[in-house]
Amino acid sequence: MNNRIRKLTGTAMLSALAYVLMFLEFPIPFLIPPFIKMDFSELPALMASFAYGPLWGVAVCLIKNLLHLMNTQTGGVGELSNFILGACFVFVSGLIYIKIHTKKGALIGSLIGAAAMGVISLFTNYYIVYPIYTNFMPMETIIGAYQLIVPSVQDLWDCLLIFNLPFTIFKGLCSVLVTMLIYKPLRNILKGT
Repeated sequence: MNNRIRKLTGTAMLSALAYVLMFLEFPIPFLIPPFIKMDFSELPALMASFAYGPLWGVAVCLIKNLLHLMNTQTGGVGELSNFILGACFVFVSGLIYIKIHTKKGALIGSLIGAAAMGVISLFTNYYIVYPIYTNFMPMETIIGAYQLIVPSVQDLWDCLLIFNLPFTIFKGLCSVLVTMLIYKPLRNILKGT
């Protein structure tokens, strides 16, 4: 019983931290359009996935995005994308960490998770996120924002391959780096040992 309460409490605290980290987002000028921002809100979800299991990491992704809906500037589209990609990242990472329960396994899992998140982003952005987003901004305007950086992009698929895929993987790798630095000292606190 205590283990379940610890996991629920830890997940709640990590979800709150992830929610706060969503507000510390920033654009990366000249590399990606300003409506795509960098944040570290997957970091607590990745730690939950390692400490408690992959489903707990997914729960952190869900809770932070449900909370963020109260402050959405994208009509929920950004939160939907953040949840899908974050859940993919932490689930794959945590699943591999369960099988290879070492620091090396955590690193391998999170690197594969970051790559999986990048690949999944191509399809979720192309078939779900951007089609919904066009209700708020015309596709020509979206592609135009990318063309301001690289004028040769022709269509959404070009934009996703040239910009979103590398950005999404880079975002995941940043969370991997920070997690590798801070997880071990925090592991005992999260696990209550």
